[in-house]
Amino acid sequence: MAQAMRPNSTTVGSLFASDGKSHPLPDTLLAVTAVLGAIAIISSLWTGLHLLSSWAGLVGILTGAYGQFVSETTRERFGLILGLGASAIGFFIGMAHGGLFGGVIG
Repeated sequence: MAQAMRPNSTTVGSLFASDGKSHPLPDTLLAVTAVLGAIAIISSLWTGLHLLSSWAGLVGILTGAYGQFVSETTRERFGLILGLGASAIGFFIGMAHGGLFGGVIG
């Protein structure tokens, strides 16, 4: 029960970041994945933007998967899952509308 006596050293801004350390690589991957997921899911609303949504979704899936591999806290994993989900939805809708190379090759 030594952990029960340890003071809570987390700051207010670091929700679920229980180790109190900075993690620049996972935080950067989280931001990139979230931005790519937002781009992918928003651009998938228009069928003509299938190239943007499918490529942004694919890159967002790859960065989110690597971010999950190197993440250390629950906060990072939670945000990465949200970005991964948005990237995957945007990727699949973009693939349904024409794919990665639809209309450009072939």
